[in-house]
Order: sequence, then C-alpha cells, then structure tokens
Amino acid sequence: MPETDTKWMLEAVACATNARLHSRPNPWVGAVVVKDSAIVGRGFTSPAGGAHAEVHALSESSRRARGATLYSTLEPCSHHGRTPPCTEAIIAAGVSRVVIGVVDPDPNVSGSGIAQLRAAGIEVVSGIAEDTVRYQLRAYLHQRTNSRPYVIAKMAVTQDGFTTLPNAATTATRSPDEWITGEESRQRVHMLRAESDAICVGANTVRTDDPALTVRLVEGRDPLRIVLGEVSPDAQVHPCVQWTLGIEPLLDHLGGLGMMQLLVEGGAATVSAFRRDQLIDELILHVAPKTAGVGRPVFEGVAWEVVKDWLLDSRVAVTSMGSDTEYVIPREVFG
Repeated sequence: MPETDTKWMLEAVACATNARLHSRPNPWVGAVVVKDSAIVGRGFTSPAGGAHAEVHALSESSRRARGATLYSTLEPCSHHGRTPPCTEAIIAAGVSRVVIGVVDPDPNVSGSGIAQLRAAGIEVVSGIAEDTVRYQLRAYLHQRTNSRPYVIAKMAVTQDGFTTLPNAATTATRSPDEWITGEESRQRVHMLRAESDAICVGANTVRTDDPALTVRLVEGRDPLRIVLGEVSPDAQVHPCVQWTLGIEPLLDHLGGLGMMQLLVEGGAATVSAFRRDQLIDELILHVAPKTAGVGRPVFEGVAWEVVKDWLLDSRVAVTSMGSDTEYVIPREVFG
C-alpha cells in the first residue's frame, strides 16, 4: 500500500503544477481521486475565491467518489474562508480514505482537517511522498511557519564569477551579446517572477540597468515590484514600492500581507545584504560561458573559489539551460 500511495500522490503533485501561476495567495495544491486502481478525478487549486483542488477532483469523479481514496498534497481545509471547508465536501462525497502529503501548518487547519475526517469515520494517512510535497510547497510552508515570505535570490554570473559585463547597456537597450545569460535562462527568470508574489532589487540596479521587472517571456501575473531605496519617477520599474525601512521589516510587512515568495534579483550588493543577515532561503545561479575579467562578484567578501565549491555540493540541483547552467542551492549549502 505505501508504494501505491506514493504513486498516486505523485500524480497529485503533477496536478498541482497547473496551479503554480494563478493560485496565490492560496498554495498550489493538487488532488486525485482513485477507485479500483484508476484515477477517476483530478483537481488543482483555482484562483482565490474558486474551488480548492480536492473539490475539483471530487466534482470530476462525481458518484465514483463514494468508497474511493482521495489523495491531496496538502491537508484539506476545515474552516470557512473564501470557500466552504473541503472536509465537508469530502465527507459528503462518501470518500472512504484520504491520503495527505503534508499537514497544513496554517493555524486555521493544523491537524483539524484530519481530525474532522477521522471523526466522520474516514481513514486518514499522512506523510506520503512528504519530501517531494514539502519541496513543491516550500514557499507556502515557510510563510505559514515563519510569517515571512520564502526568499529566492537569483543571479546571472560569468564563468569567472562576475555579475556584470564591461560596458553593458541598460536592460532596455542591451544587445544579445551584452546579456550575461542566454534566452533560456532569461525565460526561466520570467517564470520565477510569475511564480513570485513580489520582486526586489536595489536602487542602484534601477539607476544602472533601468529594469522593468515585469513578466514578459512567459504567461503570468507581474509580481509586486519593490526597490530598496528611492529612484527617479521616470524609471521603468514604476509603479513600485520604494522601501527605505530595512530588509527585515520588509519581510515582516510582506509576510503580514500573506505573500509567500519574494524573488531578489540584485544587484550584488543587495543580494549580499540579504545573505549577510541570513535571509536567503534559496540561491539560484545562472552561470554562463562568458568571461568578464572585472566587475562585481556574486557576494561581497566571498571568493569565487568558495562559490564554486558550493556548486559541487550534492544537495545542489543542476540543470542545463542552453549554453548556461542553472544551480539551485539550498540555504544549508551557502548559509
């Protein structure tokens, strides 16, 4: 049974990817209903105010849900919010068994969904494919546990460890040769923007590069744009929040708004400030086969040889992106 449960839970994880760009401020959750060794219903989280993953899966399965097993990546909600509790729909559908990836740390749920289902005579199993589900829901779980958004810092880096190229033009007028990374890496960055609630850069980056920080190369909503400092009213980044109260107060503010993920795109001084205060949860480096010779390093006070050692750590996820290489580095490696 555990191996079979893992198989179906991974199907629910796959369903959840359909919600990644539109579910916020809700977590992107997936669910499947299984009966007689076949999936009879699939679902994923709707935009805010719409049905949750479990309800969609039950609706698709219709009467076949009776006596079936429901797999959900996150514990079903048990409270009235923008929608009725998912637990009520599960009980009414006659599901006999519910399998959950992770327990929801939200104080409004936090085990109460499981308790309601068990009180109704439904068998509940939790912790299936938990590592995979936790990784998929890491931003949500972090925000609900720490009351701050999950912070991803992204940097484009030359193969000799610099984040700038000599004499490069501003973002708006830059030629292909003046970008550090290629088209595939830049598309990936726009996906990160679309997945994030907010994006942050330093004021000097705005003055130097004049970025728009919008989502353009993929479909998705623009994140809230935040500049650490004050910039010209003519900058492309507007409308934006010009924040002058420090990084930790910013994270507290965004967490209070329910924002789950903050993408820090630079520059090097801003990323270094986040790391110095141990506020980065995940570091993404796009390393290109270009040499700068001079420029700004990835982190102030950290030699490129040290950073290259991080890239060799077994906990780092490595993906080829055209001629570039993406390194996704967890906090325990660089912290």
